Amino acid sequence: MTEVTQKIKELDGKQLYHSFLAGAQRIFEQQKLLNKINVFPVADADTGTNLASTMRSIIDAIIPTDNLKQTAVAMADAALNGARGNSGIIFAQFLYGFGNELSSEQTLDIKSFAESMKKAVAYAYDAISNPVEGTILTVIKEWAEYLDKIKDRIDDFIRLLVEAYYKALESLAGTTKKLEVLAKSHVVDAGAKGFVFFLEGIKDFFTLGQPLSPITAHADQSSSEQVEVQHDVITFRYCTEALICGQNLEQKKIRSFLEHSGDSLVVAGSRTKLRVHIHTDHPIEVMSQLHRFGEITYQKVDDMIFQNNILLERKSDMALMTDSTCDLPQEMIDRYQIHVVPLNLHFGETYFLDRLTINPEKFYQRLEESEKSPSTSQPSAKDFQNKFEYLSTHYKNIFGIHISSGLSGTFGHAEIAGRDVAAREGKPIQVIDSRVITGALGLLVIRAAQAIEDGISADELNTRIREWIPKAGIRVSVQTLKYIIRSGRVSPMKSFIARMLDLKPVIALDEHGKALLLSKSFTEKGCSRKVIRSFERMLRKNKLWGYAITHAGNPETAGFYAQEMERITGMKPLYLDHASPVLVTHTGPGIVCVSYLLK
Repeated sequence: MTEVTQKIKELDGKQLYHSFLAGAQRIFEQQKLLNKINVFPVADADTGTNLASTMRSIIDAIIPTDNLKQTAVAMADAALNGARGNSGIIFAQFLYGFGNELSSEQTLDIKSFAESMKKAVAYAYDAISNPVEGTILTVIKEWAEYLDKIKDRIDDFIRLLVEAYYKALESLAGTTKKLEVLAKSHVVDAGAKGFVFFLEGIKDFFTLGQPLSPITAHADQSSSEQVEVQHDVITFRYCTEALICGQNLEQKKIRSFLEHSGDSLVVAGSRTKLRVHIHTDHPIEVMSQLHRFGEITYQKVDDMIFQNNILLERKSDMALMTDSTCDLPQEMIDRYQIHVVPLNLHFGETYFLDRLTINPEKFYQRLEESEKSPSTSQPSAKDFQNKFEYLSTHYKNIFGIHISSGLSGTFGHAEIAGRDVAAREGKPIQVIDSRVITGALGLLVIRAAQAIEDGISADELNTRIREWIPKAGIRVSVQTLKYIIRSGRVSPMKSFIARMLDLKPVIALDEHGKALLLSKSFTEKGCSRKVIRSFERMLRKNKLWGYAITHAGNPETAGFYAQEMERITGMKPLYLDHASPVLVTHTGPGIVCVSYLLK
């Protein structure tokens, strides 16, 4: 393709927008490489995924393209909404500063462009509690300063962008010398490299005069860069993020509240919308602090120790993913390297991530204190998209096993995202409807994890999981039908009769994964005995692979079930744990569930 020789002395909104999309495309293409070289501030191998998510939020938004000021502000707002990770949030804040410093003119000349970019650097630095040189910050700053330095002797945007791009390359190479961890691993900073890839896409858009190709978000699979990742100690376990909306939000005030809760603190955005990023051991406490400032409209919690293990000590080329309704104990999640996507739990306008920013203890406390009844929602398709894209950079095959589609839309969103990412990345992604919930889902996932440990092939695992699903089930003893009636998950007539008679029901799932009223009793003890008798009948004809017990603040009944199940099976439960707050929202406190999986 021939290079463009015509000079560009002014940019309009459309040129700015489409050049940014070209920059985004370059990041999508290099997503795998950016994940691979991600060693600072933590080697959690997700910088490429985080920058790609930030860029995709710009692509997915409806951006005005006629007025340059409106375009820049809209892109910054979209980036802030979708920003993830240190680098993504810093980049979004830099865009916010650029848009904020622009005049309301329809076009932008070289001088105004350079001056606005230089002023935007201060916004990026102000967002960070402890700015570190040798990162994306340094490259942005040195690139913007060079723009300002050469602006008076250049009358062509193309030449300006080309010269400044080579300055950014020089600055990028210098990051290795500025940070010891980069020097040890023989890499440049991943966020900084992502920014340079972004600039490269913009440069090529103008110099080659190429039309914008379809945005594929395809991760480069041919990266050959060698990385010697150091086994450094991770100081804080959870990368925690939130988007807060409100009026007169104060960055400095929020920062002061959180600065002792962890490190890598970034607070970016405006007086009405702020993005918060922090590495902490206590995401639940962090969210409790943030709730006092405004409405939290987005949350993310990533386990960086887990991510580091995936990078350095991955057990298989097959990823196993599920959702938080599996009720698996953390030690099993860690042991088998199971990726868990949380469902959302709401108390009015306040929302939480199941088991991550609210645990059973906090949930029961809120249930007692809140005047509003809790509700739940499934993860968005974009949540799953981000997870699948992260997994696709580390695994050859991906399996997602999720809560019954008869109980939640979680499977549907996962399926949509899985198809989308599989088509772009060329990676096999199987998204499977378990038709169960709680411990039964957990048992299916553990059985699949053990099969992976035993060396099963991906094709065989896909077949076996679908064979195991009809062999999984639950028996749930419920203290009251009030919550289940409200959720609409039991036949209205059956629930009405049971309620009128004040019966204690036993809930099971039918072949489609929908709740049904299996039996009933006048007392909880009578209910428990019926559950045990149902297992005695079942196991006369079937062999048990394993069982699990989950409960909602009812350890006494859970202990009774454990004792009786061991008596009739000769086996201890694979695990006994609390039910997820999302599940308890629909069943109420006091429930106990015995889940099983037959051979």
